[in-house]
Amino acid sequence: MAKIGLIDYGMGNLFSVQQAFKRLNQPLDIIRDIKALNSCDALILPGVGAFDPAMKNLKKTELVPLIIEWVNNGKPLIGICLGLQLLFETSDEGSSEGLGIFKGHIRRLPQEKNERIPHIGWSPINKINDCPIIENHPDSNWMYFVHSYSACPLEPKQTVATTKFGKTDFSSMVWHKNTGACQFHPEKSGVAGQKLIFNWINWLKKNKF
Repeated sequence: MAKIGLIDYGMGNLFSVQQAFKRLNQPLDIIRDIKALNSCDALILPGVGAFDPAMKNLKKTELVPLIIEWVNNGKPLIGICLGLQLLFETSDEGSSEGLGIFKGHIRRLPQEKNERIPHIGWSPINKINDCPIIENHPDSNWMYFVHSYSACPLEPKQTVATTKFGKTDFSSMVWHKNTGACQFHPEKSGVAGQKLIFNWINWLKKNKF
């Protein structure tokens, strides 16, 4: 069983993520320092809140260089919600530099008639590119979202799933090599989210991380 670390920088709903993995008999180690991170096989970067305060808090942990090195060395990481946005270079929401693991920018959702910002609630994700943990079944792809911003990867193929917001399709999941991230909350997405988490755990086992 892979040892999975859940990064705690004060801006993530750790309990709900832990509970989702616990239901699949997968314990998570809370990561707050370098020593704890180095003992892991895979990492989760959660996040709830705003871009600049999140980057400020993350830098305080002194884990930023190690997270970047982790990804560059091909070790698996998955980001959730704000955790996805922090993996990019910049954001409309603030002036801080992100981790820059994915090249691109985080943009505010467009003003759409009959759509409210923040985008809150259930929406389907549509698989558009290869990803080892998404199953493209319409009845199992409804996920729970709470966000006002979405990713615009510089490399379009890194968007592996999109979701419709009014007349616009935004990037709802990205994947590159062994790093993935979702704009939605799989831990709050019922059976569909649980299946995605299950697929990620199995992918870790299959690839012997």
